[in-house]
Amino acid sequence: MAKVKFTKGELKRQRDALKQFLRYLPTLQLKKQQLQLEILQQNAVLQKVGQSLEKKRQGILAWAGLLSESPEGVRPFLKPEKTLTRSKNIAGVDVPIFDSLVFATAEYDLFLTPLWFDNAVQSLREMVALEREIGILREGIEILRRELRVTTQRVNLFEKVKIPEAEENIRLIKIYIGDQMANAVGRSKIAKRKIEGLVREEAMV
Repeated sequence: MAKVKFTKGELKRQRDALKQFLRYLPTLQLKKQQLQLEILQQNAVLQKVGQSLEKKRQGILAWAGLLSESPEGVRPFLKPEKTLTRSKNIAGVDVPIFDSLVFATAEYDLFLTPLWFDNAVQSLREMVALEREIGILREGIEILRRELRVTTQRVNLFEKVKIPEAEENIRLIKIYIGDQMANAVGRSKIAKRKIEGLVREEAMV
């Protein structure tokens, strides 16, 4: 805690600082609430996407053995060329939002490839897209959590340090200035009595 000057100028500075803290604190508290709510919502989305991925995986397991029949295999067709995302601003923080994956056109020999191959590639691509979406959701949640930690620290700083410190400084300065004024009044009365006494003495001479 910095040393406080017991002056009227310092009293004004402390009062102005307290006003700023009290004005800024509700904004920080609102941001904290927004971040907490968004993290809950993003976790709910993450859980939902995770359930969709598991459902897709279970569906694929039913015919996964057929993949051995394809001479080319599906792996070359599952590498995305591009991930399309957008940015969403949440309480002043930019969070990535998954849109889709872009895959190259699947080209293969129609005579050598089984009829079910198209559907297999499509289903597996959907699973890859869900996994990528989960990764981006987790990235966004981590960004929000980091921002929440910083915002919570600032709220605590204002609530537990800055505001009480300014209030205490104002209290101490007011007490000091009040004492100084009382002392000045006391000295003024003493001086006045001395002067009046001298005047009376001179008048009696």
